[in-house]
Amino acid sequence: MIDAITGPWPWWISGPLLGLMVPLLLLLANKQFGVSSSLQHICAAVLPVRKAKYFNYDWKASLWSIVLVAGVVVGAALAVLFLNGDSAPAVSSSARELFASWGLSSPEALQPAEIFGTSALSSPAVLVILIGGGFLVGFGARYANGCTSGHAIMGLSLLSVGSLVAVIGFFIGGLAMAHLILPYIVSLL
Repeated sequence: MIDAITGPWPWWISGPLLGLMVPLLLLLANKQFGVSSSLQHICAAVLPVRKAKYFNYDWKASLWSIVLVAGVVVGAALAVLFLNGDSAPAVSSSARELFASWGLSSPEALQPAEIFGTSALSSPAVLVILIGGGFLVGFGARYANGCTSGHAIMGLSLLSVGSLVAVIGFFIGGLAMAHLILPYIVSLL
């Protein structure tokens, strides 16, 4: 039984389970799946003075999404502690070759140590890349009114044209980043 929990699930099980999130949330709870707005709800809940109009709303109506995010964090911690969740899947040989063409060592985990290792954090260039990238992802998710998974799972299932445009933009941006921008950034390290 433990192998069924710790190992990867086939697409024909995990896909329909993920797909059931949409009708269950909509039909049973009248809620829309999304995680990127939870930071706004948390800030609205904990900030003592809400001078910013952005945080001045009834955040308690969205308390369920804060609980969802807390559940994700607790679930991840339980997976790492009890279900061997800290081991990364094997990196493909083509990914190793790609990293090598960029001058990065072959990663033992999913990310190369030259960028994500603890020794790399002493490099100002790496810090700028990580902090700048984190800011752009966070800003982009809020500017697009949702993250990639929120638009792709919830928005497309609701036949939202805005989500379709956002998902197309995410794909184009991801391709440009992977093929044009990232190799340049890595060459600066």
